[in-house]
Amino acid sequence: MFELFPDQPVYEYPQLVNITYSFVWAFVLSSLIAITHKLTFTGDVYPKNFFQSLILGAIVTSLVMMAIGDSLARGLGVFGAMAIIRFRTRIDDPRDVLFLFAALSTGLAIGVYGFTISFVGAILFCLVALLLHTSPFRSFKYHNQLHFTIDETYKLATIISLLENHCQGYRMLTLQVNKEMATRYQYAITLNSTVSKDDFINDIKAVEGISQIKLSSNENLLN
Repeated sequence: MFELFPDQPVYEYPQLVNITYSFVWAFVLSSLIAITHKLTFTGDVYPKNFFQSLILGAIVTSLVMMAIGDSLARGLGVFGAMAIIRFRTRIDDPRDVLFLFAALSTGLAIGVYGFTISFVGAILFCLVALLLHTSPFRSFKYHNQLHFTIDETYKLATIISLLENHCQGYRMLTLQVNKEMATRYQYAITLNSTVSKDDFINDIKAVEGISQIKLSSNENLLN
């Protein structure tokens, strides 16, 4: 099958079968990258728009590269058109940027008919991402911030016991002492999937001497 499509740039407008073949593989490989991103995502709420962007971005990149070919004039025209568009979407996680770049690179390789490069590159990228996700170097994101104040520091042991029972992971961020000599703590936490926020707050409130409890979402805290 591969001999029907040369594994090198083709600088003429391709036939319909070549175009269809390219777009199908751009969709398949970018979908593979998007699914890998979803499987290795560690946040609280998965961004469905980002999943779609990975797939659509690869298809658009393939379209642009096939339209440009080896024409400098068309390349400058596309560059000028893209310069008009302002991309203001903020991506906080560098890992998400790499997945987006991988999808666009796959579309770029297919757009110049580098099928072998796109196949091997996309599959290898996904395998490495899955391997790192299962390794000790996996990224772990704390979903929430817990703030509370206690009048006596020895009561912190009770709070720690609750965190160990209710959370997948936790980490102390700040510690402050106010004018009343009470201690204010801030923790980054990720609750177990079986524990609701309401039940967790009620258990925290049951601890004697604790006050000013606040639980807020935070998707940008990394281990």
